[in-house]
This record gives sequence, C-alpha cells and structure tokens, in this order.
Amino acid sequence: VIDLSADFRLTAEAYAEWYGEHPHPEMLPGVYGLTELHRGDVAAAALVANPGCYPTAALLALAPLKQMGLLDVVIDAKSGVSGAGKTPKGTTHFCSVDSDLVAYSVGTHRHYPEIAAGLASDGPGVSAFGAAPGGSGRVPQLTFVPHLVPLQRGISETIYVRAGTFPVPSQARVQALYEDFYAGETFVEVCQAPPLLKDVAGTNYCRIFPHVDQRTGRILVISVIDNLMKGASGQAVQNMNVMFGLPEHEGLV
Repeated sequence: VIDLSADFRLTAEAYAEWYGEHPHPEMLPGVYGLTELHRGDVAAAALVANPGCYPTAALLALAPLKQMGLLDVVIDAKSGVSGAGKTPKGTTHFCSVDSDLVAYSVGTHRHYPEIAAGLASDGPGVSAFGAAPGGSGRVPQLTFVPHLVPLQRGISETIYVRAGTFPVPSQARVQALYEDFYAGETFVEVCQAPPLLKDVAGTNYCRIFPHVDQRTGRILVISVIDNLMKGASGQAVQNMNVMFGLPEHEGLV
C-alpha cells in the first residue's frame, strides 16, 4: 500500500498532537516514502507513507547539509493553489488568489512535524519520522512559513541555514557536496543558478540550487518541485516502481 494522506507519516504521539488520536496507532509509522533518502526501506515495505509536498522539497534540499550539523533552518515556502486541494473554499477562489500572495497556517501547518522529524539528528531512517517533537533525535531550530501564490501548480522554497561547520564552507565545497550526494539520481537535479518553477511543472523532478552567503555565514538553498507530481502522485509512482522492482523512472519520463 502507498498512502498519499498523512495517516502513516508520523509516530502516534506526533500524530495525536497535530491531527488527533489515531484509530490504529499500532500501524505507525509507515515507511517514509521520500524515495531518494529511503530507497532501501521502500523496496522492502508493505506500507509506504508518501511524503507531503512541502516536506519533499525541504528535506531533499537539506539532506546533504545534515552531515555538517544543522543549527537553525528557516523555510520560506510558496505553493500554487492546487496544493490547497480540490474542495472549493473562499480563500482559494480566483478573485481571492489572483494578484496576491499570502502567508497561511503560520506556526500551525501540519507539514511542520514532518519536516522537523526528517531533520532530526538521529538520521533519515524510518524510525526518525515522527521522532520530533518528542523524539530522541536533536532537531535544529526550525521556522516554516508557507505562502499561497496565484499559480496552478508548483512549490518553490527558499531555505536559510546556519550549519554547525565553522567557518562556513566555500561555494565550491557545498556545490560538490550536493552533486556527490545526488550523483546518479534521476529525479534530483543540482543547479548552478536558481531554478525556475516552469522547469519542473508537470514533471517528477526536484531542482536544487545551493548558495553560500559568506557575509552572513548562512547557506541558502532554493528547491522547486511540482506539488502534484514529485510532491504527490509522481513520487507515489516512483515508490511503486521501487517496491515492485521496476525501473524507477517507469511511467515518469
């Protein structure tokens, strides 16, 4: 089973805090299906929890930096209107969204614990997901602010990181770190310049651009995906391919 809801992404404790009591806590957590980071676990899984769209873009962007130690992470995220779901709401009507940009669910978005768990210092194993809040792994200071933008599809995240490595590494070192980390990956592309949403719309690709700001000592990472593809159904197909031993790109390129 590949579940696209949030029902199996967190531990029972974290799920209860953010969603309410789970009817079957003994099933939690499922294998977290962020394919590039958990491919081996996905291949052996009977139940895969497909990740949320914001966490997919954020965790792929931040995974290479975990080895440096993450002290403080600020995620400024923007999503197209399709990320709000199909149910009509006043806030997603054309007249409400057009020519505007608005932050929403500030401090309360349910993708926060999913991101926090993925950044826990006990690593990206299956048991890490849902480990924070309330788990054993150390989690960096995390701020996550989602915004709704007048687009049909796509997520763009600008992420500001203070790493535990001092002084801040050079641009060449960080670029090489990302390129080595994702070498051979079909659906993650490390860029030399900020990526465009139009480059990933309708695809299962995540494009990432790391940048070292020597003046402030921060590492900036820009990550873009299609929220309906790599952020949902595309990643589900990718996980299905892994689970059944098919070529990972089958049906996606």
